[in-house]
Amino acid sequence: MSEKKWITHNRGGKHRVVVTKELPGPRWLEILTLADCQVDICISTDILSVDEITTAFGERCDGAIGQLTEDWGSSLFEALKGSGGRAYSNYAVGVNNVDVVAASKEGIPVGNTPGVLTETTAETAVALTFAAARRVVESDRFMRAGKYKGWLPTLFLGELLWRKTLGIIGAGRIGSAFSHMMIEGHKMDLIYYDLLQNEELEDYVAAYNAFLSSQGEDPVNCRRAERIEEVLREADVVSLHTILDETTRHLINKERLSLMKDNAILVNSSRGPLIDEAALVDHCRNHPHFRAALDVYEEEPEMKPGLEALDNVVIVPHIGSATSWTRQGMATLAASNVAGILMGYPAWKNSDISPFLGDDPPQGRTEYRERQGDWLSPL
Repeated sequence: MSEKKWITHNRGGKHRVVVTKELPGPRWLEILTLADCQVDICISTDILSVDEITTAFGERCDGAIGQLTEDWGSSLFEALKGSGGRAYSNYAVGVNNVDVVAASKEGIPVGNTPGVLTETTAETAVALTFAAARRVVESDRFMRAGKYKGWLPTLFLGELLWRKTLGIIGAGRIGSAFSHMMIEGHKMDLIYYDLLQNEELEDYVAAYNAFLSSQGEDPVNCRRAERIEEVLREADVVSLHTILDETTRHLINKERLSLMKDNAILVNSSRGPLIDEAALVDHCRNHPHFRAALDVYEEEPEMKPGLEALDNVVIVPHIGSATSWTRQGMATLAASNVAGILMGYPAWKNSDISPFLGDDPPQGRTEYRERQGDWLSPL
């Protein structure tokens, strides 16, 4: 073990599982205990290095649960395999911090925690959107500083989003849920960019329009853009919900920021490197009516210089999935991924995760890269 503080549950269990951060709720530990696992948990809030995690494996480690803040590359998977490791689960829906090819080379299935955080993260995007549009954080600071002297007609004027245009880049689970919330709640038109047409989302909007018509109200528009640039030019709010890989790094850069409306709102609750953060700082400095709302950062936990000083940027510390129910559900899925493999069950590849959240979950829920390297997309 490293010098970080560790605690052990079910000492002497048949299998040994290393968990690099304490997870919320009791159920995940119950699942691993029922699978006869000794569970060693790091309770330090510091981010563990590759060397510290490797040391924690020791001579025997059958499985591990890691965090998105850690670099799970070839070194860690070689060390895990060398300690007898047979399963790894990322405590996150994404796997951009995981070298899945390296894991597959060692024959170690990689799990993630999709589905359970969809609505929670979408709600965070809604909160960020309106915090930026209505200048909530600026107003809060103003009040706390004792500057409020009475109501004024021009005090903290923000943006009305009712019947404006919503732009979504990445119309997967979370992007679609966010769209539902904004369309139903605020009757926003929708323009989205995705590599695939989201017929389910479009059908949903069509059904909602039928309801609006029955109430004598105007419909909302919905269309898929051929290019990202169309979304940026037309939308009053642009929210990012795409994956992070080499094709999406700095997806929003200086040139694309320049296409957006001067009073547009850019929201990122996905992954920080989707935005060229230095370019965003410059853009926000030069466009005071432009607003950004960020839950994630390019070099997290650090921010690019100047970002923290901008009044037209809302910044929160990666709380997209931070509700008790969701984080406990993620822990349940992560534990089930590892416990299932260690108990000899096959990887779970069904899109329905609800059995894991019931009283008697199936044993095993992972995504796996085959030997040829074809990644099964996270559900």
